[in-house]
Amino acid sequence: MYIEQAYKGLHEFWRYAVGVLIIFIGWQFIGSGPLVLVLFAKAIESGDYPTDIAGISNLLGSNLFFFLALLTFVVGFLALYLTVKYLHQQSFLSLGTSRKKMDWKRIAFTFFLWAIISGVFIGLDIFLSPDDYVYNFQPGPFLVLLLIALILIPIQTSFEEYFIRGYLMQGLGIATKNRWAALLGTSLIFGLLHIFNPEVAKIGYGVMVFYIGTGLFLGILTLMDEGLELALGFHAANNLTAALLVTAEWTAFQTNSIYKDISEPEIGWEVFAPVFIVYPIMLLILSKKYGWTNWEERLTGKVLPPRELDEQPDN
Repeated sequence: MYIEQAYKGLHEFWRYAVGVLIIFIGWQFIGSGPLVLVLFAKAIESGDYPTDIAGISNLLGSNLFFFLALLTFVVGFLALYLTVKYLHQQSFLSLGTSRKKMDWKRIAFTFFLWAIISGVFIGLDIFLSPDDYVYNFQPGPFLVLLLIALILIPIQTSFEEYFIRGYLMQGLGIATKNRWAALLGTSLIFGLLHIFNPEVAKIGYGVMVFYIGTGLFLGILTLMDEGLELALGFHAANNLTAALLVTAEWTAFQTNSIYKDISEPEIGWEVFAPVFIVYPIMLLILSKKYGWTNWEERLTGKVLPPRELDEQPDN
């Protein structure tokens, strides 16, 4: 099954410790180099030294800032690929799925399903609260944004899925020999990686319910479906709709989107409804479509090496 794919490579604990360090350095330090250099040059030229995302976006221009911010994930993805290939000597396919090849139909299904649902929710909120939004569409900047988003956001979201629901979930799974520990651990890590987002500073730590809950949902998708495909499609759709449709000065994505949210942010239904209502419905739909069974074993069962797994009695 999916977590056991890690046994196809070198899987000692020290390799994962070194691997995380390599990936983090590539992603956060080497990857952010171009952003830091451009920001430093612009700051010296203008004499303005912003300290928040909104200020940085205004100084660089939203499209340039968006491009440079997403570029960090390209470097992170490369570091992840090299780590898996050379440090673990594991195929990248086995990091992504337990199938013989990636199932692009699965990726497309959750992508379009969540893109439609997200679009409906955003449109409904604009309709019900028109005073909270201003029409922000500018054809030229939006086309540049669209090009950047279509190329780089799938890389950004794929990196996060391969790193968290792939690399870390497999590593935690074989280290703890338990699927539940891997699921909860990666869900918590996914949430904590968003703790420095400006939304958290603006709204409060209650928004972490959404981030951790989303991580748990994506982890369940991965374990029940034995691969990352459904999570990849969902995550790409989520971030693309966020970048293209609505922006705000207090969000991580500062873009030339179609609308701009000018309301005072607060923790409301949009934080809790996805986690406690929409995601369970999504799981029901996907379980029916793909015929998921044996939920307890897939989510909480033991992670055993192939030889021990073969020796287990049939239930």
